[in-house]
Amino acid sequence: MLHIGISSCFFYPDPQRLTFGPKTLCYLENDMARYVTRPDVIPVLIPDLAKDDIRRLVKQLDGLVLQGGADLAPESYGETPILDGRWKGDRHRDAYEMELVKCFLDEGKPVLGICRGFQLMNAYFGGTLYQDIATQRPDSLQHRDAVVYDSVNHGVKWVDGSFMQHLYANEASDRVNSVHHQGVKDLGKGLIVQAHCAEDGMIEAFIHEGFEPGKVMGVQWHPEYSHTLGSKVIDPDVLLRRFLEFAS
Repeated sequence: MLHIGISSCFFYPDPQRLTFGPKTLCYLENDMARYVTRPDVIPVLIPDLAKDDIRRLVKQLDGLVLQGGADLAPESYGETPILDGRWKGDRHRDAYEMELVKCFLDEGKPVLGICRGFQLMNAYFGGTLYQDIATQRPDSLQHRDAVVYDSVNHGVKWVDGSFMQHLYANEASDRVNSVHHQGVKDLGKGLIVQAHCAEDGMIEAFIHEGFEPGKVMGVQWHPEYSHTLGSKVIDPDVLLRRFLEFAS
């Protein structure tokens, strides 16, 4: 049985919340739990623990998936918030997840970043983000719509000769979903772009050159939401199967 660690999303203390109002909650979005779960794979939510406890837990896990959620704080990649601080992000979660990435890489275990996780990995390796694509890249597509949510989709263009082009060579679809308003601006050190948004060129996927292709990778789309659009988007299991090969 493989045990795959999933980074937590956080709800912080809120006196207006009727349940656990004064407490911090760590949670896992259920589509992600269903996506990772297989007959021989179980997801394990990694809580916000002391560093020594995190390191002990990582030794018992076989890989890390960084799930989506709140924005990154601009300070986490050396910038200050734009638009009078409208996009402040979650600096606490950034530090927690960067520590997780370091621990798993130190142990030689695979890492997969999804949406926010993709952006977090870019920042971890020294890259930066567009804090708000619509503001900083006004010629781009609308990559997020809170109403239709994971029905938003666009084309994906694979980099010629890239690992992911070969990985998805048998796919009938060339589309992915889109649920984000931030994106990669300056690429992190050692990252190799695998795909762009076909319509506006935004970076959609990368791998790290220091590892066998697929062992350390990230995608901007949400494979765990693919059931919403079915065959209109690429097969979500192709990505996970490759990741799990390194966890086995």
